[in-house]
Amino acid sequence: MRKVQRAELVDYATWADDMRGRIQTEVFTAKKERRVLVPPALTFLFENALTVRWQVQEMMRVERIVKETAIQHELAVYNGLLGGDGALGFVLLIEIPDEEERRNKLAAWRGLEAHIYAELADGTRIRAQFDPMQVSEEKLSAVQYMTFDTGGQVPVAVGSDHTEARGRSTLSDETRAALASDLAT
Repeated sequence: MRKVQRAELVDYATWADDMRGRIQTEVFTAKKERRVLVPPALTFLFENALTVRWQVQEMMRVERIVKETAIQHELAVYNGLLGGDGALGFVLLIEIPDEEERRNKLAAWRGLEAHIYAELADGTRIRAQFDPMQVSEEKLSAVQYMTFDTGGQVPVAVGSDHTEARGRSTLSDETRAALASDLAT
């Protein structure tokens, strides 16, 4: 998948004044196409160059980042969400509105990261790759940055086979087309 290049980024004032509003609808459409809900409380947000560029530009705008080293750092961090060739990067959100329930489930769902999968058309399950720094002995983070190395194949479903958070969702045709396009770039 194509990474965002430094030359694609503009200063935060140009972004806020001239560009942000023009591409906002396109970005939100791309995010909607790449959002997959898996009951009971998991949301997979697949990323691509457009959504990553948006995130970097928004960080630059909100934090008024102008130093080149800081811009390069943001770019490296967010490009890291995309994974390598033939891979799909995503953010896994554990969305439990009630704070006490969320705290309890994050403790009970330790190990969830090893149970997240993408299912290919032939039934093969690809396990997510994750950053072990996001996991502690006490609890799981409610936001996980992960990748599926699908070898360039588009998944037909995503899910979890963790005993406490079991769920699966078939990807819509719209989502599969968006992911196929991402993998082709």
